[in-house]
Amino acid sequence: MMRASNRNPLNRPDVRLTASAGASSFVDRRKAVQGPRRSARRSLTNRAARSPRGHGHFSPLDLKHALRREALRDCGHRCAYCATPLRLETATLDHVMPRSLGGANESGNLVAACALCNRLKGDQLPFEFFTRHPWAGENFVRQARTVHRALKRGARRAISLAFARTQDAFAA
Repeated sequence: MMRASNRNPLNRPDVRLTASAGASSFVDRRKAVQGPRRSARRSLTNRAARSPRGHGHFSPLDLKHALRREALRDCGHRCAYCATPLRLETATLDHVMPRSLGGANESGNLVAACALCNRLKGDQLPFEFFTRHPWAGENFVRQARTVHRALKRGARRAISLAFARTQDAFAA
């Protein structure tokens, strides 16, 4: 029979090594849990530590809900593209760089979006989407705080190009 401490995600060998290398308290060990979805996994780890049995097993649905909560919090509970208020039930996760084009499924590539904007964007690259819809790019730069800098740089470039095109159209 396994002891409960062996099932604790904080008892993994890599976390134990980090803790022995300088982390002095339980909180430091908890912060040592790393991965591509660090904060979402950390919230699940905290929930597992509070669970009565402490199993530490999570379904993919638990991880998806944690990622959605994290993306919603990072976007200020608003759609990253149109800035409409969102609730956890109505929010969808949008991959800024689409997975079909090599985007990762991690928090730096995920934003909260309403269903309409998520369908409107589809599998377009951010540059293409923001060039066609500059209003979405402006809101994206304001709302999505934790997205990778390169994605925000591309959004700013697309907005300025779209603005230059409209200025040329008015001048002609």
